[in-house]
Amino acid sequence: MGIEVGLDEYAHALKQGQREVTELAARGRDTSPAVLDELLPENNADVVQDLGVLEIPSERIIGTKSAGRIVAFSPSFLPLLDPQSEFANKWANLCVAHLGEVGIREPISCFEYLGNFYVQEGNKRVSVLRYFGAPRIPAVVRRIVPPQDGTPRIQAYYEFLDFFKASRLYAVQFRRPNDYAKLLSAVGKQPGEPWTEDERRTFNAYFSYFRDAFSQLGPLKEDVLPEEALLLWLQLYTYKDLGRFSVSEIRKTLTAMRYDMLSAASHDSIKVQTTAETGKSGILSRLSTPVYLNVAFVHQLSPATSGWVLGHEQGRKYLEEKLGNKLTIRSYFNADTPQEASRLLEQAVSDGAQVVFTTAPLLRTATLKAAIEYPKVQFLNCSVDQPYSSVRSYYGRVYEGKFITGAIAGALAQNNRIGYIASYPIYGQLANINAFALGAQLTNPRARIELRWSCVEGDPQADFFANGIRVISNRDAPGQNKMYLDFCSYGTYLMDDNGELVPLGSPVWVWGKFYEYVLNGMFSGTWKSEKANGTALNYWLGMDSGVISVNLSDHLPEGLRALAEYLRTGLSTRTIDPFARRIVAQDGTVKNDGAKVFTPDELLHMDWLCDNILGSLPDPDEILPVSQAMVKELGIYQDGSFQKKEG
Repeated sequence: MGIEVGLDEYAHALKQGQREVTELAARGRDTSPAVLDELLPENNADVVQDLGVLEIPSERIIGTKSAGRIVAFSPSFLPLLDPQSEFANKWANLCVAHLGEVGIREPISCFEYLGNFYVQEGNKRVSVLRYFGAPRIPAVVRRIVPPQDGTPRIQAYYEFLDFFKASRLYAVQFRRPNDYAKLLSAVGKQPGEPWTEDERRTFNAYFSYFRDAFSQLGPLKEDVLPEEALLLWLQLYTYKDLGRFSVSEIRKTLTAMRYDMLSAASHDSIKVQTTAETGKSGILSRLSTPVYLNVAFVHQLSPATSGWVLGHEQGRKYLEEKLGNKLTIRSYFNADTPQEASRLLEQAVSDGAQVVFTTAPLLRTATLKAAIEYPKVQFLNCSVDQPYSSVRSYYGRVYEGKFITGAIAGALAQNNRIGYIASYPIYGQLANINAFALGAQLTNPRARIELRWSCVEGDPQADFFANGIRVISNRDAPGQNKMYLDFCSYGTYLMDDNGELVPLGSPVWVWGKFYEYVLNGMFSGTWKSEKANGTALNYWLGMDSGVISVNLSDHLPEGLRALAEYLRTGLSTRTIDPFARRIVAQDGTVKNDGAKVFTPDELLHMDWLCDNILGSLPDPDEILPVSQAMVKELGIYQDGSFQKKEG
């Protein structure tokens, strides 16, 4: 094989490189490989590790160690220099060697930094091998490990280091903490469990199929990494499906999920709506508004077995009273397995549903899958802080009601001790606990909140009473019915001198108000789709919209009831903010000096407790099996410990 063959290949590679540079320039993108020396801080404290010879993924080679050769290559290492140059001749000779019997065997020399590779020696070998589509390239690798600084990208990289020790895989490089734990769970591997060579080959093959399908989606891939898209895909399909589906079948599913991938890739795309403002509709939207809607409610359990479902059914009845002449409403119960949830959602659509409300967080995945399959149907799931544009989530700002019941508890806790039974460590829960503690502090500066969890072994209520605690906050009432207060299994209550339980008050959910708001928006034309721009819309409504209220007991002293009413009015008009005050956390840090206004995102993702709270998050190992699914779905563990436990 002569040099002419190599020069012909160089001419083809040069054209591809020139075309790549032209396209990138038109989009305002970098037209040269990255330079590692320009990425590293001047006085860095990085640790350098020698990894020896590794087979590294060629698509992870994104730059050079220094800037000396970047003018010779496009970002994907296609050549750019004149075909008459010495460079072109050397490239052509390497090409001939690659196509010969021996091939290119000498490893390149490179640095790895944050999961990507920067060539120190062997740029032309990389260029030739990548031009011919070599998936992996042998390399002598030196790893540069940056110091841990707490940023999401660096946290994710340190998680990669643990992942790499067990898997020896460079194929996936996540930008967000906890994503490696999610991937391990999806592929059925435990953290730290060594991968076999067969498992590595299988994953590389599966991911290659997926990446090929993903690369055909067009501009979307510039904002979403293939591995980030894979995590979303694996929520709806199984790992084995990657081996069963063809590239075209995977591409079809990804096309349907494109906007959800866009919204899930960036936390900035999550929009939390905290008001029930309807806004104004345009002429075109008014012309296309429905006059009649088929609405479906899909519940995980039934009204007979779940107070939560009963509360949503009360909301349905409210809808029928308010909008009954404009609606057909059907309810579907006992969607208590993934298979049954999918079946009932398909049944609802088959029955003509145009709007579907799924009323439990554990129905989220089935809802997302149905929304992707039936894009003309509007799907909403009762959960919080979801990153998907195809499904809107909705929940209530319960912390507002907790602030009021905390104030009641503080006033009536004669020994300054109050018991608090929390359900699950999920998004928004710590805001509820903290708001209650701040409310208690408002009426009793000496009050101490003793925190226990119902999702672990034990009987917190019995323990509280046995230890002299007489005022307890338990789970919130799922509906407005006064019977919930009478049962004393909901809300805040006390044990009197006769050993009787006396109800005090409870936050309540008024789901009918939310459902009326959403459907009226559709009828009026103010309902706007956020899907096309990849925005995930989450409703988080409170007392100002009527979705959250507080039932007050007739047993409250007159003055205390008046205070509770005053607080309710202030929260409903947004003139009172439970967190607009000096707040000190358990570790002594000042979380608010009194001037800060917490954003919805900060409230939802609180990972600290006020200093008048005795207790902490439960250890993931303590969480009961019956509660694990909820915690995995909406858990607030910032370090991924629950995912690590579950694998």
